[in-house]
Amino acid sequence: MILFETLGVVAGVIFVFVTVLFFLSLLVRRNDIADSAWGVGVFLVGLVPAVLYGASGVAMVVLSVAGIWAARLSLRIILRNRKKTEDVRYRAWRESWGRWFYLRSYGQIYLLQGSLMIAVGYVLLHAVVYGSAMEIGTATIAGLVVWLIGFFFEAVGDYQLDRYLALPQKPSSVMQEGLWKYTRHPNYFGEVTMWWGVWLMVLPTDYGYWAVISPLMITFLILKVSGIPMLEKHFADNPEFVEYKRRTSAFFPWPPRKI
Repeated sequence: MILFETLGVVAGVIFVFVTVLFFLSLLVRRNDIADSAWGVGVFLVGLVPAVLYGASGVAMVVLSVAGIWAARLSLRIILRNRKKTEDVRYRAWRESWGRWFYLRSYGQIYLLQGSLMIAVGYVLLHAVVYGSAMEIGTATIAGLVVWLIGFFFEAVGDYQLDRYLALPQKPSSVMQEGLWKYTRHPNYFGEVTMWWGVWLMVLPTDYGYWAVISPLMITFLILKVSGIPMLEKHFADNPEFVEYKRRTSAFFPWPPRKI
């Protein structure tokens, strides 16, 4: 079956990709290059079958928006990290893992991330395998509208945050302006919304419901694992954040509560 054959090829490419990243991280002594490569790796899950079999129709729309997402995300992280030391999370692991550092970083950072790349990017692969023969229709347009909403929240939220962090004197230790007035995580809301939009485009294809693994996975990661919980734990003892948290929606944009 072409789907499983394609998954096997993609898994092999992603394995090589994250292994090369691991050896590169040893040279530059930075494991946070895994963050910079995340968008590229997810995009590869769709690009590889497109190179093998070609892409048209719905598949081309899906790959186009995924390429825009990956390029913006990876470029932003590279520019953000280029003048900084290794991210604090990775530095902590480097210190705590001791002699097992190399083995654990390869398994717990790169191989794990490779598996997640395939799960999140599966909807792109599905679009190429089953969507190239489909013409653009109502679901494609509806999904594209949802994706554009998500892209707006992620791109504008990131832009507002970067400008705020660059201020020499900040009015608060917590970003609370622009989109951040209505949700504590507009960029995360945008990320999740984009992937649900992509799935909506793919849903009318054969077995399109299988591809729901992609938006479900990114939603779970952001809401329960490495997104909101990890970030808010860092600010848990900040009184300004506690007050901000009381009046501002955690995820969905909503007018702030009056306290």
